[in-house]
Amino acid sequence: MALLDVAANRLLPGDPVRASAFHEWSIGLVSLLSLAGLVVGAILPRRTGGLLALGFFLSAWAVLLLGLGAEAARIVSSMPPAARASLGSGFWLASSCLLALAGGSIARVRGRGLGVLAILAASGFLVAAWRGGGLDGLSLAVEYAARREAVHEAIAEHLLLAGGAIALAIPAAVLLSLWRSAQGLVGLLVSGVQVIPAVALLGALVALVGGVLRAVPALRDLGLSALGPWPALLAIAAYLLLPLWRGIGTALGAADPAAIDAAEAMGLTKAQILARVTLPLGAPMLVGALRVAAVQSLGLATLGALIGAGGLGRIVFDGMAQFAPDLILLGAIPIILLSLAAEGSLSAVEASCRARWRA
Repeated sequence: MALLDVAANRLLPGDPVRASAFHEWSIGLVSLLSLAGLVVGAILPRRTGGLLALGFFLSAWAVLLLGLGAEAARIVSSMPPAARASLGSGFWLASSCLLALAGGSIARVRGRGLGVLAILAASGFLVAAWRGGGLDGLSLAVEYAARREAVHEAIAEHLLLAGGAIALAIPAAVLLSLWRSAQGLVGLLVSGVQVIPAVALLGALVALVGGVLRAVPALRDLGLSALGPWPALLAIAAYLLLPLWRGIGTALGAADPAAIDAAEAMGLTKAQILARVTLPLGAPMLVGALRVAAVQSLGLATLGALIGAGGLGRIVFDGMAQFAPDLILLGAIPIILLSLAAEGSLSAVEASCRARWRA
């Protein structure tokens, strides 16, 4: 399988560059580090072996990426300016294997926050390699250099869209959880939203918001429009209601009834019981629900670009329209990294809550 694909320009299919064409030291070092990770993970104790294996696997991935960056720069330097060197299927397969092995090492160690540290280390390496020019020969870096401001703006829009949807969904989920007499109906409604395709829901909300604006034109003065972030916020928030509603319901019922009775016998008010007993014991479930909602929101925000909401989805769909795979990756990779960061950080918080407040 090709580690690089070299083409005359960004639109033409590339010619494969296989491992045999690279410097022996780079491929050999990647193989040696990978083998070392497998060996130490197999023969050393769980924690020590896992930590060393994690370091070896991440180092192998870093060496592979830097080696490909150097080889890409060498190849395109002797070609016309429009030439591009893209990461090939062999790189993506090798990266998937190395990162999967690294993830297995993290699971083996079971260290609190180790996954977050690994993601931060990998992200820091990417930023350092990028800023240091080690990846400038890759087509992905060329696309970024041409759209630097647009990418930064899209990341900010994406975070605002995802965060705004979460901020809108949380109070709605709380209110739905407090509607005790209609929990069956609420469950039916929030579950029913999940079976509606996201694109269909976005289109329906565009029509709905447009109808509301025609009926109440004064709302336009508040910045509301049928296209843009508002329908996207409503659609994403609707999808987030199910995990948040379930998480809140589970958290409120997590406390042992005997603990509630004991708190009441001590003279605590309902507000004090909620703050001192129910919420601490239900904190892991609340954080878990927020984790699911955050990852889901970051993914769904990609589709907001279809109705003019901006975000990283705009770059992804621009790449699709231009048949430019590296432009698609330029939008997709930050989404993946943001989702992994949200998953890792909130998982660490959830584990910390479970360790601190055990029911």
